[in-house]
Amino acid sequence: MKLGWARTLFARLMLIWLGGMVVVLAVSFALFVSERDRYAREVLFEGVAREVLTAVDVLDHMPAGEREDWINAVGRRRMHFALASPPPDATATTASAQLTAALREAFPDRRVEVLARTSRDDEHPHRMHAFVSLSLDDGTPLLIRLPGPMFGMRPPPLPPGGFLTSLLALLIGVTLLTWFAVRIATRPISRLAAAADALGEDPNRAPLATTGPAEAAQAAHAFNRMQQRILQHVSERTRILAAISHDLQTPITRLRLRAELIDDEALRAKFQSDLDAMQALAKEGLDYARSLDGAAPKQAIDLNALVAALRDDAQDMGWDVDIAGDGAPPCLGQLGGLRRALWNLIENGHKFGGRVRIVLQSRPDACEIAITDDGPGLPQEELEKVFEPFYRVESSRSRDTGGTGLGLAIARNLLRAQGGDVWLANRPEGGLKAVVTLPRAMAAGVQTTA
Repeated sequence: MKLGWARTLFARLMLIWLGGMVVVLAVSFALFVSERDRYAREVLFEGVAREVLTAVDVLDHMPAGEREDWINAVGRRRMHFALASPPPDATATTASAQLTAALREAFPDRRVEVLARTSRDDEHPHRMHAFVSLSLDDGTPLLIRLPGPMFGMRPPPLPPGGFLTSLLALLIGVTLLTWFAVRIATRPISRLAAAADALGEDPNRAPLATTGPAEAAQAAHAFNRMQQRILQHVSERTRILAAISHDLQTPITRLRLRAELIDDEALRAKFQSDLDAMQALAKEGLDYARSLDGAAPKQAIDLNALVAALRDDAQDMGWDVDIAGDGAPPCLGQLGGLRRALWNLIENGHKFGGRVRIVLQSRPDACEIAITDDGPGLPQEELEKVFEPFYRVESSRSRDTGGTGLGLAIARNLLRAQGGDVWLANRPEGGLKAVVTLPRAMAAGVQTTA
């Protein structure tokens, strides 16, 4: 059963935070208990060493004949003393290194051993007994039996560097947990920002996924609705522009026919010139509206053959156009739109620069076409503005050179509709360079079209 309340970003972060706190507290408690146990054992063993030292000092200063009576009379609750050698089956052990270290520190000039022996009685067949074996000043052996719980049957404490290692592991764990929580919180925002950035370049992109926390899903739904409204708005404006441009063709044609009835030849020529400009503007407006439609299917295109065909067409019109470079592999695009975009750039270069040079280059991730001219170039601040619809660098330009201001806008729309782009730059040696990039056709076996 899915937990609906856990779908919100707030609930997920709270669960991660609570889980992290439980882990941190559990590790901290384990470290505290371990350190407390280690410290308590150190204090205990130091106390045992002091008691043994006191007893040995008393026995050293006591006559040998009175030692046994003193041991029997005094007795001790925790330890039992005997003037005897250790049992033959007792063996040296390192299970309680802290006790051994405390005893050897108390008796630096004597040989002290910590021994262990397993009980063989029927009641406790596996009980472990611990002994401390040493000698008095006169060589009399002394055997001290320790209580069972004192002899380190529990796991040994952390090694000297274990505490710092545990703290470092805790710090790394908390850092990873924090990164995970922050990642959950910021990933939907990053995805939404990337989608918003891509929307400006491709309004027809796929809708944003509506998975994830409730807040992220709600934001994705709102973003998708916004994208749909933008597409509808752009589509409506495009249809209006296309309809106006198309419907203007009929009255322009009627005016052209009526202009033929004008007897004054000079006046008739002016009418014809104005009608030509109006018809060109209507045609460009219709082409611009069509360039916004990216629904045409994409295919692999032989750029070398396409550019060569465009050069031949330009040379047939008397333009100075040539091709350079090592060629380019097939690219993925829409043949008609790509042909129109490249022709607009070549025509623009011929109009303002005279000689046009087309350079084909291949990059690992894209195909690149550079179209250069020998014109005056553009001011730096105008290099991007010229792609805006109906924008002209100089309003005083004549219709023969200024155009309608839609050529570059149409070229960019057509290229972006097929995953490419175009940008302008001034050449150091003079003139303007238009750089076209297109995605490569990576699929094997795709038939190329020129």
